[in-house]
Amino acid sequence: MFTKMTKSKHTFKIITFSLTLLILLGLITSIIASESSVADDNNNNEEDDVKDFQELLALEEEEEAAEDSQVKSAEAEVLTKAQRIVPELNMENYKRVVFDGNEFVLVLGYAPWCFRSAELMPRFAEAANILNKMGNPIVLAKIDAERHPKAASVLGISGFPTLLLFVNGSSQAYTGGFSTEEIVIWARKKTGMPIIRLNSVPEAEDFLSKNPMFIIGLFEKFEGKDYEEFAKAAVADNEIQFAETSSSEVAEALFPGAKTKGHFLGLVKNEPETHVAFEDTLTMGKILQFLEYNKFPLVTTLTEQNSIRVYANPVKLQVFVFGNVDDFKSLLAPLQDVARKFKSKILFVYVDITDDNLAKPFLTLFGYEDSKKAVVTAFDNKVNSKYLLESDPTAHSLEEFCYGLLHGTLSTYFKSQPIPNNENATVITVVGRTFENLVLTSPQNVLLEVYAPWCIDCEDMSKKIVKLAKHFKGFDNLIIARIDASTNEHPELQITEYPMLLFYPSADKSNPIKVSAKSSLKDLAIFINKNAKVVKHNQEATAKDEL
Repeated sequence: MFTKMTKSKHTFKIITFSLTLLILLGLITSIIASESSVADDNNNNEEDDVKDFQELLALEEEEEAAEDSQVKSAEAEVLTKAQRIVPELNMENYKRVVFDGNEFVLVLGYAPWCFRSAELMPRFAEAANILNKMGNPIVLAKIDAERHPKAASVLGISGFPTLLLFVNGSSQAYTGGFSTEEIVIWARKKTGMPIIRLNSVPEAEDFLSKNPMFIIGLFEKFEGKDYEEFAKAAVADNEIQFAETSSSEVAEALFPGAKTKGHFLGLVKNEPETHVAFEDTLTMGKILQFLEYNKFPLVTTLTEQNSIRVYANPVKLQVFVFGNVDDFKSLLAPLQDVARKFKSKILFVYVDITDDNLAKPFLTLFGYEDSKKAVVTAFDNKVNSKYLLESDPTAHSLEEFCYGLLHGTLSTYFKSQPIPNNENATVITVVGRTFENLVLTSPQNVLLEVYAPWCIDCEDMSKKIVKLAKHFKGFDNLIIARIDASTNEHPELQITEYPMLLFYPSADKSNPIKVSAKSSLKDLAIFINKNAKVVKHNQEATAKDEL
């Protein structure tokens, strides 16, 4: 009996444990399933969110692409329309367009492969469009001078690009700038529309928004000697738009603070030095001089388009700053501050140091053609001197540098290689820094070979010089030397050709004798014996020993 009861209790425990285990497993399964369902829901929601976000981005990109396409399409349409206004000349139509049918024709001669032609073409077309809308009588035409060489030759086109203005069939050179605005201004001036008259403030405000630089003249009446001089200056100038008004309100709108009594002239520019008043005698010459000295910004960025005007500027003292874009950003503010203090006395020019075409020719003059750091130089074009700022460019150092340039206290810069070690050298190497001591002030006679590494003819001369130096080795009264004039300069060394042979007599170093570079080795030896009292030190020593 006891055994049966024990078995029964044991069986009951097993059944109870099994039921409990099943219930627990069921609960766990339910929880896991629930969590899995929630996770799936969350994952589904996240996937939906990502999908919605991607669809939104795609939609925005489509809209942006559509807008960009519309903008480009609109720009292309404007350009195409503008280009249609510019007729293409050929052998069949050039006489009719240029010589027979129109009073004013501005012709652009180009070649399809010419990069500058490609740059100028859209500006030329845009200028044609603007002039057409203005009702200007000038016709802007173009000709592929490579495809139609005979017609181009008759028109006088030989290079690319070439711009020529034909007035009743007679041509004259284009002398304006190469932006759209500059082409328009030049064309208006040459077609009898050099001055724009402004009669109301709204008209003036519209004019101001469209013209980055202009001169405004206030005249009570558009007559009299002063006005005639103003009008003559407007015709003579090729770059700047002239505007006139008899309204003091219009003058004030264009030039705040303009003098409203009597005549007033002022230059307006879209840059930090916005307004510059004319305060001299009203004559054509004075007005043109005023524009020449003030038309450039405080700091001008040199480009291919403005380079000729920069080089021809009447301001002969010029500071050139070479640097990359970041250098220019950090130097612009101090440069402008200094430029204001030397306004109309020194021209300040920035050159992108990474532009080899613009920067390298200048930097080579200073031996800095491979420089990656900012370089500040200066030129006095009246006396063809150059200067280098040898300290870091700061507002203070720039101002001191400019002050020295203006007052002539800067030391002229001459290129020089490092001083070489000439110990045991057969031919002495002279550099810019040693030219004074080794050549001009040394007590010996000096035969100097002047060469450049790129000079082919210099190689033969160098071989002769080495042989001469070996032959005359040991003569105390003679130095045979050479200088690379491409990397070394001195004010007393004037180069006219390569190679050059210069003999500096010990008695008169200021008047070197030029020796023919074509002389034979024998002729050179005879010349030295004749012109230099050579004394060999070991010969003298032998003579003393014998005594």
